[in-house]
Amino acid sequence: MNHVVLTGDRPTGPLHLGHYFGSLANRVELQHVHPMFVLVADYQVITDRDLPGEIQRNTTELLLDYLAIGLDPAKVTIFQHSAIPELNQLLLPFLSLVSTAELQRNPTVKDEILHSSQSAVSGLMLTYPVHQAADILFCKGTLVPVGKDQLPHVEVTRLVARRFNERYGRVFPVPEAMMGAQPQLRGLDGGKMSKSRGNSIPLKATADETAALIRRAVTDADRRITFDEEARPGVAGLLTLAGLCLGRPPYEIAEKIGDGGAARLKAVTTDAVNDFLRPIRARRAELDEADARAVLRAGNGRARERAVRTLDEVRRAMGF
Repeated sequence: MNHVVLTGDRPTGPLHLGHYFGSLANRVELQHVHPMFVLVADYQVITDRDLPGEIQRNTTELLLDYLAIGLDPAKVTIFQHSAIPELNQLLLPFLSLVSTAELQRNPTVKDEILHSSQSAVSGLMLTYPVHQAADILFCKGTLVPVGKDQLPHVEVTRLVARRFNERYGRVFPVPEAMMGAQPQLRGLDGGKMSKSRGNSIPLKATADETAALIRRAVTDADRRITFDEEARPGVAGLLTLAGLCLGRPPYEIAEKIGDGGAARLKAVTTDAVNDFLRPIRARRAELDEADARAVLRAGNGRARERAVRTLDEVRRAMGF
């Protein structure tokens, strides 16, 4: 089946290994098979915070990460929310298709509200999944590589597409979610790996920075290393991370470490992560900010052309 792929990230800080194994690795593979749009979701930064922070700096860093992991701007359209007004205008008709109760039940929105830095929940936070529906459907996206926590948002997009088609005639495909090899990677504290929780390993981290982060990882006092995600989340998280970087099952790594304890586990994980990130770091060192800006300008132009066509189609279908 021929797909159009839509995926992306908010520019709130550096991408990390959880992003890579949850979604980025899929993007690198899929770009050779299907047309792909990759969104820098700068407007969505303010869904869960009062200020956008260093938005321009973070956007540049995000683009450098994309290029370093192997996304090819000749194959992929990389663009940003704030440059595509026609995309954002789709939010209005889409909101009319979803009830407030459906938005309030969204489990990912509930979790994001829990970890929000805002003093009160904004309307934008509740409508976040519908904004993501506009992101996906403006380019007629049919395949969305996501981590496990984003699955409810894709379900909202599927709901919006079906209801629009039922009410106004078929305009949109109903997209599918695609999960990565490790949908939700544990962070260095044993919880979900996240930029906002400070428990991640950035893709741009140096070898020394990576070693320092892993040394601080939470483990336990049991010297025998075993893979048990429920009873030993910190140890299991490091074993999973090492296994993904080495291409081996985590239980095999646990058996090899044996009675080596947490110190040996952290050393093995550090070596595995640094070896894995070495070529990504090398590619990133060859890039500069001018490269990133040029890629974004070209991508914004292509994405806006697509958004204009889709918005015109939506207006005609609705009778405007």
